[in-house]
Amino acid sequence: MLLIGSHVSFEKEQLLGCVKQIISYGGNTFMFYTGAPQNTIRRTIDDNLNQEAINLMKENNIYYDKIVCHAPYIINLANNLDINKYEFSIRFLRNEIDRCEALGIKYIVIHPGSALSLDKSVAINNIINALNKVISQDDEIMILLETMAGKGTECGINNEELKAIISGINFKDKIGVCLDTCHLNDSGVNMSEFDNYLSSFEQVIGLEKIKCIHINDSKNNIFSKKDRHANIGFGTLGFDNLLKIIYHEKLKDVPKILETPFVNDKPPYRHEIDMIKNKEFNPNLISDIINS
Repeated sequence: MLLIGSHVSFEKEQLLGCVKQIISYGGNTFMFYTGAPQNTIRRTIDDNLNQEAINLMKENNIYYDKIVCHAPYIINLANNLDINKYEFSIRFLRNEIDRCEALGIKYIVIHPGSALSLDKSVAINNIINALNKVISQDDEIMILLETMAGKGTECGINNEELKAIISGINFKDKIGVCLDTCHLNDSGVNMSEFDNYLSSFEQVIGLEKIKCIHINDSKNNIFSKKDRHANIGFGTLGFDNLLKIIYHEKLKDVPKILETPFVNDKPPYRHEIDMIKNKEFNPNLISDIINS
């Protein structure tokens, strides 16, 4: 079965609002932030809204166990030179996990972090240390390390770095990976040879660790290390390459999440999901979004 959705907003009606949005887009899974990704402001979880969301998901065949949360960008587990900021990142990630647990969410995606002035090996050890403080054996949620584009001093830009982090985690059943197609391209992966990448991932980490895929085209050429998303079929990856990934037999049970740019302040997701379901590129996608 195709598991396809997009990023949606948690701000209005919390999880219930997320469900309403994805229904309007024609998706059956989604990703959200529990608050703005750039700050710490968080509203108390409303259990009544949550139950309404669960009921609505059941009525519309939306897969509750495939919903994904994304941790805020302000968390950086890789650099501990400012111990207060480092410890804040640990506490805030734990708080986000607790919010996900209250919502019944099974996956939370994190950016591994940026080394800044530290050596990469030291930064990776910091990530391991932080995650081992955050993760509890009793947690029902899995933390997913996102594959990064390689801009600046980002960690997690290849399979070897992800493997190094995963190897150091005490409770390995609580850690997984979220692929991002734009990031993979921008970090140097040839997405027209995606099967080769999957084979490498299987050997180094194991395909069972892939629990989410961010589906984004890229505005940049391979190995640009820039991380600039493009709408599906309108970037350097192309519609056919992305479609092969979306419908890949080995990834059929993995939720695919669109994070593509808004067009004239309008979400593109209903149009892109239609295009993906129809398996046919729409060259008029941008104008269709503008005129919708």
